[in-house]
Amino acid sequence: MATLPALFTTLPVFKKAENTHSEAVAQPLARPIARDPFLLRSLPQESVFFVSKKIDNSRLVREADPHARRACWSAIGVASVAVFALAGALLPGAMTTISGYRLETLRAEERRLIDERRSLDLQEAELLSPERLDRLAHAQNLVTPKPGQVFHLDGSQPGSAVAMVKR
Repeated sequence: MATLPALFTTLPVFKKAENTHSEAVAQPLARPIARDPFLLRSLPQESVFFVSKKIDNSRLVREADPHARRACWSAIGVASVAVFALAGALLPGAMTTISGYRLETLRAEERRLIDERRSLDLQEAELLSPERLDRLAHAQNLVTPKPGQVFHLDGSQPGSAVAMVKR
């Protein structure tokens, strides 16, 4: 605030008329100084100098911050809780997807087993067909006996416990 009255006294509006008249008479008119036409004007920030200095901080030891350890463990705890919450939120969807894949695998295996069962049933039917069994019986000479070839044992003959077939 002390500079405010001095500001108002230097402006020509606030100067007294007699003061300005006496100063105008007292000061001679100044002639403008002729400038050298070949002189370059100054560049911006020309007077600023940057000095590089090598700084060696190898001997400095950082002072331990007592609150930094608690803040670090708090951040680790919050991050762990966030990871578990995210995993808990995404786990049901992932398990549903995995169950879907497993279900499709089991359906494909069921289709394969049904096809295999059909082929095994067909092979069994072919193996148990009466025509094939007759062919095997004739190949191994296991034909049904003719009516005159069968003798029934009544147990009256000693030493003969088996029925014999005549050829």
